[in-house]
Amino acid sequence: MPPFGPISRRKLIQALRAARFEGPYTGTDHEIMRRRDVTIRIPNPHRGDVSRGLLAEILKQAGISRREWERIR
Repeated sequence: MPPFGPISRRKLIQALRAARFEGPYTGTDHEIMRRRDVTIRIPNPHRGDVSRGLLAEILKQAGISRREWERIR
């Protein structure tokens, strides 16, 4: 995975799948991805990349450390 920083939504989903998350599935306001008993919300598609801050929040919810993130894929 590229260094921790902004990432496209498509690459975020690919990396989460590599971390054994399934989905994305339709949620109420956002799509979600699941791994066992962990459910995370994925940002809706938009023009720009997922920011570094939002990526940090998603990884926190997913229980993925920054070191683990950089080793994915």
